[in-house]
Amino acid sequence: MKRFSKITAALTLGLVAALSFSLTAQTPSGAPAIPMPKGDVRQGAPTPGTPPKIQIGKAETFKLDNGLSVIVVENHKLPTVSFQIFVDNDPVLEKDAVGYVQMVGELLTKGTKTRSKVQIDEQVDFLGASLSSSSRGVSGSCLTKHSDKLLEIMADVLMNPVFPEEELEKAKRRQESNLASAKDDANSIAANVGSVLRYGKDHPYGEIMTEASLAKVNLDQIQGFYNTYFKPNISYFVVVGDVTKATAEKYAKQYFGAWKRGDVPKHTYAVPTAPAKTQVDFVNKPGAVQSVINITYPVNLQPGTPEAIKSRVTNALFGGYFNSRINANLREGHGWTYGARSSLSPDKLVGSFNASASVRNAVTDSSLIEFFKEMERMRNEKVPNDELQVVKNVLTGQFSQSLEQPGTIASFALSTARYNYPADYYEKYLEVLQSVTPDDVMKMAKEYITPGRAHVLVVGNKDDVAENLKPFSMSGGKVNFYDVYGNPVEDSKMTVPADMTADKVIEDYINAIGGTEKINTIKDLQITSVLKTPGPEFVVKVWQKGGKVATEMMMNGQKINSRVYDGTTAKENGMGGARDLEGEELTDMKEQAAFCKEATYKAEGYKLTLKGLEAIEGNNAYVVEVERPDGKKSTEYYDMKTSLKIRELSSVEGPDGQPATMTNDFSNYKETAGVLFPNTVTLTGIFPMPVKGEVTELKVNEGIDDSVFKL
Repeated sequence: MKRFSKITAALTLGLVAALSFSLTAQTPSGAPAIPMPKGDVRQGAPTPGTPPKIQIGKAETFKLDNGLSVIVVENHKLPTVSFQIFVDNDPVLEKDAVGYVQMVGELLTKGTKTRSKVQIDEQVDFLGASLSSSSRGVSGSCLTKHSDKLLEIMADVLMNPVFPEEELEKAKRRQESNLASAKDDANSIAANVGSVLRYGKDHPYGEIMTEASLAKVNLDQIQGFYNTYFKPNISYFVVVGDVTKATAEKYAKQYFGAWKRGDVPKHTYAVPTAPAKTQVDFVNKPGAVQSVINITYPVNLQPGTPEAIKSRVTNALFGGYFNSRINANLREGHGWTYGARSSLSPDKLVGSFNASASVRNAVTDSSLIEFFKEMERMRNEKVPNDELQVVKNVLTGQFSQSLEQPGTIASFALSTARYNYPADYYEKYLEVLQSVTPDDVMKMAKEYITPGRAHVLVVGNKDDVAENLKPFSMSGGKVNFYDVYGNPVEDSKMTVPADMTADKVIEDYINAIGGTEKINTIKDLQITSVLKTPGPEFVVKVWQKGGKVATEMMMNGQKINSRVYDGTTAKENGMGGARDLEGEELTDMKEQAAFCKEATYKAEGYKLTLKGLEAIEGNNAYVVEVERPDGKKSTEYYDMKTSLKIRELSSVEGPDGQPATMTNDFSNYKETAGVLFPNTVTLTGIFPMPVKGEVTELKVNEGIDDSVFKL
């Protein structure tokens, strides 16, 4: 409840901030202490014995005349069955319309020639079944007795989609919201830019969706992809559950036998390679209190090979499970991160290596030193047998546990068919796993863990971090800068006019919104706003008068949070009960009580520093660091042309307890009583999606009863 209270308070005060010229983060920055395991958790490894004999359930396979491959796994423990059509086409380049392939999957279940989306949903719900789709096909599950009915719907969806225009527009709007959120999420940024760096934009794996590419997605592209690649002769029909081979064969012929085969184009691409020498790549996230580190590069590692199993053991040792070396170092040893991990992934086209962690700004370079130290250790020191055995035991347990799921057997059969594995690949998996030696691990490390040929990608605060990364670059200390989509950007610092100071930026802002004289005419202020989220809408009300402030948040007509500051003390009432606000939170409320907090900076002893100029959404803005007398800092951005505040960054405690940067973007300034107020504020950084607040009512000097501010 306390966490929810903090979240609602952040929402409320975010609106107060934007709509009364001020914003202050709600909670202290800095992550809570990380609990550390006692002793050496890697000691006491069981003595290795004979690898257990794996009894993998049998998967029956056959083909229809149209080329559809059928995989059947019987499991009669429950009266349920699942079905999947998997279309095994080569990845395609989407070029300037990245996103249309994904939209194929989004729209498959949104209407057929004989069923509307509503009818499909109602019929599936009536069966108590599930149905989903992707650009690789369709899947569903149901009670055995409903198999025919579900398969009839699946076949209709697969072979008769109409891709409704209105559903495409809805899907695009959902993706626009996702993209807006991803642009402010450091991990999403790292994932996108990492893909571009590893594979390049001329490879399917290096293409990422942007607002511009999404806007170019149309029905012709979607229909064209479907017509070209949705063919039975490159597809698999996977049936798992309470079914026999004979029944599955009947289903396959009855529902998918009429699916017409056709020629499908094959695609080949140049194999991406790691950089010739390690380079440092940086994406600036102003105000970030943490850096997201990714050490990444492509690898030539094919699935189903002996190297794939050996490399999995090697990666697990380095960073592939909780007690891995890099996690033990950065998390247990230094307490710099909640988790450090790595992946070494085989792939038919090109594999990848990635090692990552989120760390405080101050220890970004130190963390990289430890990453590289552990990489070199993997390459140059043989792993002790007992440490290796622990890893093999963990992987054995994971593999054995996965066999409890019938779907695992089907997945094995599908992989065996797709990648041409040896027939006994999975039966001998544990035998091969247990035979991995320290020499094998070192050989794999020398082949696939290459600290001298890597992209060191960091997403973080350039001012705090970038300069310290130069020693890790093998290109003369050069740091390459990119935007959130992996496009190179120049690290050119715009020149601030010689006569501009931080004080003048604030003075110009005050004049731009109406001037001190107009602001001083405000005796009381009432603001009602609506917060638009992917879920319910929230109504936020704010009352300000004579150095006092009260806020109230409503959801579905019910008050869920309120705060009052009477000029001396403050109290909060929320779903977790009532509590007094003290320390930083009390100072926050005092700050919120000002009609224009910027006008109080000088009198209240704030320290202002003009940090430079930065482009914000295409507009050059002055960057001002604001430090309160209690040491709390924020960063404010003022449009160079209009002098209006357009953004503010502050450090807060996120919903997960970790430090986060809250970004408030201000826009839609409108005049009321001679003063400009931002009527729209968009909050990002601490919620899964951007949260937009819109003013619905703003009253100036209409009178507020003093009882509103009574504690």
